[in-house]
Amino acid sequence: MKPQAFLFDLNGTMINDMGFHLEVWNKILNEDLNAGLTLDQVKQQMYGKNHELLDRVFGKGVLSEEIIELYSQRKEELYQELYRPHLALIPGLGGFFEAAQRSGISMAIGSAANRFNIDFVLDNLAIRNYYQAIVGAEDVMESKPNPEVFLKGAALLGVEPESCVVFEDVPKGAEAALNAGMNAIIVTTTHTAEEFAQYPNVLFFIEDYTDPRLKQLLQTN
Repeated sequence: MKPQAFLFDLNGTMINDMGFHLEVWNKILNEDLNAGLTLDQVKQQMYGKNHELLDRVFGKGVLSEEIIELYSQRKEELYQELYRPHLALIPGLGGFFEAAQRSGISMAIGSAANRFNIDFVLDNLAIRNYYQAIVGAEDVMESKPNPEVFLKGAALLGVEPESCVVFEDVPKGAEAALNAGMNAIIVTTTHTAEEFAQYPNVLFFIEDYTDPRLKQLLQTN
């Protein structure tokens, strides 16, 4: 059956920006906070909310709330400064938005990004009008792989979870979709297809939104 709703992760799924997040987190964790992590170790920690990442790296309660808030905001400001000249949708996504809208499919964002970064993307790319609901870091208690972000998105759209398809780029996101009872399509900007082998809800993998299978998805009866 044709999906009733699409739920989009943001970073790495709508925009190919994870390398910029990695560069900034590496600076914050290793240069500012002396975590002593390799670049690959930093990459493995890049999921969930900023304070969750910092708690995972340093231990819960080690950094004060003030320090966590300071570096969380500093990270996002540095990221936006670095990425702003490169800000663009992944190829084909603009046309896919238009096609989905014409097909009567509702759309929402379900992301661990905070509103500061979500607004940065939606407003600078003028795509806010495509979304009927936005669920970000401030709107959930538990981050992915907890399904809360996607279940809340589906509820705001007024559709059942099984009628949704999630677009994601990371294994934790695919797992969150699975936990929500939703199928997923993976954009391979950040991880290889092999890293999703354990998730039976993955329909297929795409490099970008020009993939012809997406057009077929919109036409499914």
